[in-house]
Amino acid sequence: MNQDLESALAAPLSGQLHPQVAAHLAQLAAMDPPPLEALTPEQVRVGFAMQLKMTAGPSTPLAQVRDLTLPGPGGALKARLYHPQTTGTLAGLVFFHGGGWVIGDLDSHDDLCRDLAAQAGCGVLAVDYRLAPEQRFPAAAQDAIAATAWAATHADELGFDPTRLAVGGDSAGGNLAAVVAIAARDSGNAPLRAQLLMYPVTDMSRLDGESYRACGEGYGLTAGAMSWFRDHYLASPEAARDPQVSPLLASDLAGLPPALVVTAEFDVLRSEGEAYARRLGQAGVTTRLVRYPGMIHGFASMAGVLAVGHQVRTDMAQWLKSTLAA
Repeated sequence: MNQDLESALAAPLSGQLHPQVAAHLAQLAAMDPPPLEALTPEQVRVGFAMQLKMTAGPSTPLAQVRDLTLPGPGGALKARLYHPQTTGTLAGLVFFHGGGWVIGDLDSHDDLCRDLAAQAGCGVLAVDYRLAPEQRFPAAAQDAIAATAWAATHADELGFDPTRLAVGGDSAGGNLAAVVAIAARDSGNAPLRAQLLMYPVTDMSRLDGESYRACGEGYGLTAGAMSWFRDHYLASPEAARDPQVSPLLASDLAGLPPALVVTAEFDVLRSEGEAYARRLGQAGVTTRLVRYPGMIHGFASMAGVLAVGHQVRTDMAQWLKSTLAA
């Protein structure tokens, strides 16, 4: 592993919530919401949309934003193209939203995609993959893989340079981005230059790492919620050991594109995100890990209430810009 990655992995935890995060969590607690696992997927989807409206950043104007329909293995897929210019060819990012494979859509991550496109100077194709429990694993993974292959072969239509493509996503979307990177390496159908993994899910077989014990309650995303997502996404417990569910369990991570792995200190998923960064580095993949102290899961989607939500977008965009440079 490179020295910077080793230092990031060894860095001590701050042990203190950021004041803006503490205020946000206090506001949520005052609303006294029921635990996610007590609700139906439909109820959680409504609540998630309402919460993101409260925390979203401003809608950055772009030269081009248009909805598309892509062919998918289970039927047509909705997608949204973000472009900071009306003509010309730029690097492209295929983006997958978070939400435990159960919630989230194109609108839930619209402001984040706009910021990445504007600040990185690249095109972004956000993909609305099939959700569970209506369509369980492997539907989301299949859609993500197919959409990325389609983007590679239709790069000209998207204004993308096919030699400068990346995948990215947050949480479950980060999981899908990691899965796509492995599949693209193995198939050769979509040569990738980068993978942006924002607090990714990388191991659904355990749900008991250090950060599960330390951050399983009281910090937004809970251990119970992760069990709820897993049970809705997977048709059987055995599926959790499939590398397309848990990329941390993949036998070989060599030959993957450079990665930026973003984690949050008070996130139940921190341990597995950092374990994946470690395995990438051990496999010889150029990997940068950035742990944001005092932050919670989903903080990049909270630019409306967290200053660090703005900062992480800038940090990720700068990494994309440099990694995807011509």
